Formats: sequence, C-alpha cells, structure tokens
Amino acid sequence: MSMIQALEKRRSYYNINKKLPVDSGQVIQTIETLTELVPDAFNMKSSRVVVALEEKQNLLWDTIYDVFEGKVPREKIDSFKAGAGTILYFYDQDVVKGLQEKFPLYAANFPAWAMQASAMLQISIWSELREMGIGASLQHYNPVIDQKMHELFDLPESYLLIAQMPFGGIGEEPAPKEKEDISKRVKIVK
Repeated sequence: MSMIQALEKRRSYYNINKKLPVDSGQVIQTIETLTELVPDAFNMKSSRVVVALEEKQNLLWDTIYDVFEGKVPREKIDSFKAGAGTILYFYDQDVVKGLQEKFPLYAANFPAWAMQASAMLQISIWSELREMGIGASLQHYNPVIDQKMHELFDLPESYLLIAQMPFGGIGEEPAPKEKEDISKRVKIVK
C-alpha cells in the first residue's frame, strides 16, 4: 500500500472494541519495529512508548476518569476503555537535555525536534494499525493526567507525556471526511 492510501485509510475511530483482527503480539512487534525505524534529529532516540493492554487498559481509562473527577463524560472515557489497548507516547527529557548540552547552538530546537519525532511515530503507528484492520484515535488528556500515568506505569519523571492512542477492533466506520480547498493550505511558487 502506498503512503497516500495508508493515510486515506487512517481515520479517528471512536467505536472500537477488544476484538483485534490480529494477535496482540503482532501489534506489539509492529510498535517496536516502527519505534526503531522512525527517524529523528541527531538520531536522538527520545521517543518512548508504553502499551497498556488487558487489565492495565481498563485501569488506565478508569484512572483518567477519576483524575478529571467526572468532568469528562463517563461514556466518552468508556468508549476508549472499550478498546483492546492504548499506546501512550512520551519523549525522554533527559535525552533532550543531554543533546542540548552537547550541541548548545541547537539547544532551543531539541524539544521541538523530539515532538516532531513523536508525531512521525504516532502517524506511522496509527497508519500501520489501520493497515492491520485496527481502528485508533489520538487523545490528549495530558498534562492533567501526567503524574498519575507516571505512578500507574512506574515511569521516570523525565518522560513527558504527549498523547494517548486507544486502539481496538473496528465497531463502526467513521463518516466520510469532507474535502477542503487545498489551495488554502498549499502554495505553489515558481
């Protein structure tokens, strides 16, 4: 499949379930492989991923609901909890700081480059999950949940949470996306 076809298939799936069309081991292997392959500036390897499955998947979303003290509707949280798992994306601030010290002329850029690397990893995993017949969406409950996630998964404080990606079997396809006038976003100059 081409990159364009993969991105066309990739959508935000909110109706997901615990029935994966492939073995969870294949999902984990794919996440590990893509985490190794996705490039980043100065080969910094700052991206970190936590994959919550089974009981930890349920505990993750129950914890998020509790942190928000009911301000996020239970139905919304349960729609993510209904999935087979959640990928939490982080970058390691200690790696970034080490490169800032080593290359002071670029110091201000390393946090942005770490975010860019994470974004490339997110879209790569998201697209590949969809290619495997798995639906996912990208959520942003951070920074409100950051401390609880560190506690729940026993993570170093240097891990900065960027996003959460619940995934699972596809319960329902999303509505078609509306096309836009792309000339508002892409300018061609000659």
